[in-house]
Amino acid sequence: MQSSRVLIAAALTAALVGSTPSIRALAADSYPSRPIRVVSPFPPGSASDTVSRVVLDQVGQQLGQPMVIETKPGAGGIVGFADAAKADPDGYTVVVSSSSMATEKVLHRNLPFDPAKDFAPIAMFGVQPNVIVASNESGFKTLADLIAAAKARPGALTFASAGVGSSSHMAGERLRLAANVDVRHVPFRDNGLAEVMAGRIDYYAIPLAAAASALGSDKLSILAVTSAERVPRLPDTPSIVEAGYPAAEFNFWVGLSAPAKTPRPIVERLHDEIEKALALPALQAKLAKLGVEPKPMSVEVFAKFVDADLAATVQLAQDAHIEPTD
Repeated sequence: MQSSRVLIAAALTAALVGSTPSIRALAADSYPSRPIRVVSPFPPGSASDTVSRVVLDQVGQQLGQPMVIETKPGAGGIVGFADAAKADPDGYTVVVSSSSMATEKVLHRNLPFDPAKDFAPIAMFGVQPNVIVASNESGFKTLADLIAAAKARPGALTFASAGVGSSSHMAGERLRLAANVDVRHVPFRDNGLAEVMAGRIDYYAIPLAAAASALGSDKLSILAVTSAERVPRLPDTPSIVEAGYPAAEFNFWVGLSAPAKTPRPIVERLHDEIEKALALPALQAKLAKLGVEPKPMSVEVFAKFVDADLAATVQLAQDAHIEPTD
C-alpha cells in the first residue's frame, strides 16, 4: 500500500511539472488580482516619474487594478532599483526604468543590482529630448551664441545638471564633446534650473518633461532640443542636428521593467496593456505636452534597446572621462 501511494504521488508530481506552462498561463489570465506596486527610483517631478504617472494611470484602469507608484529616491536611483531587483518576480512589483539604469553602471563599481541581468524589460513608454536653456541675462539667443562664447572664454562657462551621471549631465557632455568646448560641469541635487534662471549658471541641458512648467518663463532662452528633429512641444526651437551638432543628439527614455524571472505571460500582459494605452489619442496628447514621443516596440526589441543604451552610455563615459564615484 505504501509503495502504491508513493507511485501515485510521483505520478501526480510528474503531471504537475509537465503542465507548468499551462499553470503559468492560467495565472497570467487571472493577473492581476490585486494592486501592482510600481517602484519609482526618482522623486516626484522628475522626468521618469512624471511620464510614468501619465501612462500607468491609464494602464491601471485597463487592468482593473491600480498601479500604485511608490517613490523610493536615494543614491541617484540606486535605492529604488535595488528594491525592485530583489522583489518577488510575481508581477506585483515592477519598476520605472529609464536611461538612468545605464548611468548607474558607469558611476558605481559595486552596485547592489545588475542593470543588465536583474531586470526583465517590459515596455517602452517613450523618448524625450533634453532642452538646452540659458538665462535671458546671458544674451544667448541661439546655440551658436553659446558655443561661440564657450570657445572665446575656455573654462569660463558653466552648465548645470541634476547630478553626475544624470541625463542632463550626459546630454551636456555630448554637447561638450561634439562642439569641442571647454566648459565646467556644476551638479545640483535640486534647483539647478532656478540657478540658470537667476543667471548664476550659464546653461542646462534638462529633460523636456522636467522643464515643461518653466519653458514659458521670460527668464529663459530656449536654444535647442537634443533630438534629430524638432518636437511638437517646441516647434520654433531648432533640433541639435539643425544647429550643426548631430553627435550631440541625446534622448532620455522611460519604460517599465520587472524583476528578472517574472513569468513571461505576465510580462506580455503588461506589455500589451501599455501598448494599448499608448495608442490612445488622449494619452498621446498628454505625453506630447511633456515632449514625449511614444515608441511602441516588442518585448524583445525593447530588451535589445536597453542593452544598446547601456553600451552607448559606457562608451560616452569613457570618452568624457567620467569616473565611477565609488
